Amino acid sequence: MKYSFRQLEVFLATAAHENLTRAAESLAMSQSAASSALRDLEQQFSVQLFDRIGKRLQLNELGQNIRPRVEALLDQARSLEQAMARHEEPGHLKVGATLSIGNYLAVEIMAQYMLEQPGAKVQLQVANTSTIVQKLLNFELDIGLIEGETQHADLEMLPWRDDELVVFCAPDHPWAGKPWLNDEDLLAAQWIIREPGSGTRQHFEWAMHGLLPQLQIKLELQHTEAIKRAVEAGLGVGCLSAITLVEAFRRGSLVPLSVPQRDFRRGFYFALHRSKFRTAGLQSWLELCRASV
Repeated sequence: MKYSFRQLEVFLATAAHENLTRAAESLAMSQSAASSALRDLEQQFSVQLFDRIGKRLQLNELGQNIRPRVEALLDQARSLEQAMARHEEPGHLKVGATLSIGNYLAVEIMAQYMLEQPGAKVQLQVANTSTIVQKLLNFELDIGLIEGETQHADLEMLPWRDDELVVFCAPDHPWAGKPWLNDEDLLAAQWIIREPGSGTRQHFEWAMHGLLPQLQIKLELQHTEAIKRAVEAGLGVGCLSAITLVEAFRRGSLVPLSVPQRDFRRGFYFALHRSKFRTAGLQSWLELCRASV
């Protein structure tokens, strides 16, 4: 072969950091060694993989085309190395989860996964849907657990489980005893909702089609707990995933509101890069998630 795995690692690290010094640091190499590895890789095939813009190294078209294949090749090599070294695959994973899933579902799944796979390590990153999608596209994550839909051609979306959004208020709110809300009520409400870019906000806007421009958005907050606290304090009406509200409804600190004319049903999804090698650990994670429903 005209290339080494180390050269490919330098290529991927440079693509991720767009800076050779930071790429070298991430691989515990000297800057000169990383520079030499990248130069040798390009010279072996008489190609240029990056455009040099000052101190930045930005992938050119050829570099962008081969990046997914290099990522998949190195994933397979690491999987083989683990299997040969330990006679089993520990299933190290980098998982991204949107806030509702990450805070209310993923941690228990992660604990069960690590219990069933001794020696496995799981890195869990919790962020909104748009952030998780971008990290998947940059090969910074192995899998995303998301509550928003995306149509990106490089990502495969697999249905996971059903969910629904619930409108809610404080128990002393005038609407707490109301049998249902009509569209006039929705327009009169002071809404406290998730920020743009989140899957919850995306579906809230879909469910409110026809009313959206007239809705009174009082607060946009990134965290579900902050929204619940604001609604409990009487600042307005909220709308979040049912899984985030179970305890609050049980305690009576929040009250669900019926909105029968609006469709708040949605799904949770697995998001994977189409070029990502599916390791045995990743397959085990998928099976465990599906079994948790």
